[in-house]
Amino acid sequence: MRSIEFMQRAIELSNLSVASGKGGPFGCVIVKDGKIIGEGHNQVTSSNDPTAHAEVVAIRNACQHLNSFQLDGCEVYTSCEPCPMCLGALYWARPSKIYYANTRVDAAAIGFDDSMIYEEIAVQPEERKIPMIPLGREEAILAFREWKNKTDKIEY
Repeated sequence: MRSIEFMQRAIELSNLSVASGKGGPFGCVIVKDGKIIGEGHNQVTSSNDPTAHAEVVAIRNACQHLNSFQLDGCEVYTSCEPCPMCLGALYWARPSKIYYANTRVDAAAIGFDDSMIYEEIAVQPEERKIPMIPLGREEAILAFREWKNKTDKIEY
C-alpha cells in the first residue's frame, strides 16, 4: 500500500465512526514496514472514555500487536491533526512520522476546538482554569528517588 491508501483507510475509519454513532469523526491507522498494524476510530461517547480518541485507540492496538510500548519505525496516518492529548501520546510512543488530513482549524469549525488546551499548557498550574493544587510532594518524591536509583528499570 502507498501513503495515500493508508490515509484513505484513516478517513474511512472516521466515516465509520460517524455512521456507527460511536464517536466523533476521527480515524487513525499505524503502519510498520508497509502494513497496517493498528487502527482506531473515535469511541469517546460509546465507551464513556474521554481518552478513546482515534489515535489513542490505534496506539493501544498497534502496541499490543508489536508487544511493545513504543512505535519505533512506525508511521501514523490520522484523519485530523492530533489534539494536545493525542499529540502527547504520539510523542511518548515515538513513531517516525505522522501524516494528518484535516487541521485543528477544521476540527474547531465543527465543534472540536482544542485552542483552550493549547493555551492552558503555557499557563502556570495555579493559574489554570481547572485549579491545580500541590499536595503530598514530600511522600510522592520518595517513589521518584527510588526510580532514579533503580538499576533494573525499563526506561522509556
